[in-house]
Amino acid sequence: MKILYSCLSKSWGGMEMFAVTACIELQKKGHEAELICYPGTRMEEDAVSKGVKVHPLKASGYFNPVSINKLAGIIRKGGFDVVHTQYSKDLWVLVPALRLAGSNIPLLMTKQLGSFVVKKDFLHRWVYKRLDYALAISKVIEKNLLDTCPLDESKVLLLHNAVDTNKFAPVKANRNKIREEFGYKNDDIVVGMLARFSQGKGHEDVLYAAKQLIPEFNNLRFMIVGEPSRGEDDYGNKILSMHKEYELEDKVKFTGFRNDTPDIISAMDIFAFPSHNEAFGIALAEAMAMGKPVVAAAADGVLDINVDGETGWFFEAKNKDDLTEKLRKLILSPKERKIFGINARKRIIEHFDLALLTDKAISIYKAAIKKKEK
Repeated sequence: MKILYSCLSKSWGGMEMFAVTACIELQKKGHEAELICYPGTRMEEDAVSKGVKVHPLKASGYFNPVSINKLAGIIRKGGFDVVHTQYSKDLWVLVPALRLAGSNIPLLMTKQLGSFVVKKDFLHRWVYKRLDYALAISKVIEKNLLDTCPLDESKVLLLHNAVDTNKFAPVKANRNKIREEFGYKNDDIVVGMLARFSQGKGHEDVLYAAKQLIPEFNNLRFMIVGEPSRGEDDYGNKILSMHKEYELEDKVKFTGFRNDTPDIISAMDIFAFPSHNEAFGIALAEAMAMGKPVVAAAADGVLDINVDGETGWFFEAKNKDDLTEKLRKLILSPKERKIFGINARKRIIEHFDLALLTDKAISIYKAAIKKKEK
């Protein structure tokens, strides 16, 4: 098959990274995958560097006649079997372009983010009617789609985001290299967090926990990985100010953005995922694939991934003291950390493996094509 992927987001986070990863995995499975993305973004740079054919397209807002015409030309010439977008906003370009191109090929959308707006007016009904399937990355998003969008249940399917468990594998990572880079000793316990610097990700909660726990444990260290994305510098500066105010400079390190994610996670002993309302939680799944015990906020899509008392602990979202207590339990129990870590990797391999879920996506594509042929 030949699949046209789209993700016209200007940011660089889990959704954008997964769009590139999905294209690469489809190519590995013997299919062709090309990507529509916004020009000049990190996503475009990453896709090109990894050999994905890219169609840069400037489209923002809801009325883009020039972009629609350009996209219609790409569709006419491309000979695509399926169009699949990872960004629901792209439908406002894709649906008119498909109609302008006179194409009846299947259109699928993966819903990566929940919506608080009911979209059942005339224009949304017109756009969503063209969808063959809406794919939800978690059960909470599946419910959100049905609550807010003009979609029949038969068109909404659950397809989780996935992790490349061959890439995210403890045996392939260089734990010592990272620990040496940041000056960690062998007996240091490192609590790690990996997330974009964005409101609601829970950085404040982790810094609060660090402030409470570091005086209790001389060998405790925290590593916070990530950077502000487009338009998020104010929040990033707020977190850095809090870090200084709490006098945590020696024990809490900010690494910035890193490309060596498996190695970075391997250097951690416990993974904290305090996000208040995550649609899925790809960083959490990656950490679990690396065999890390986790402490995660019991909210939204995270409930699909972590199993409380088996792969890690849940804590009440936004409850800093509960987060602190659950981290304390793991710090005090190396045996529990080991068991949770083993169970965590096993769960990701069995339920969220990239190759497994790509095969599921391909079967959905084939079903959509077959439905169109009737």
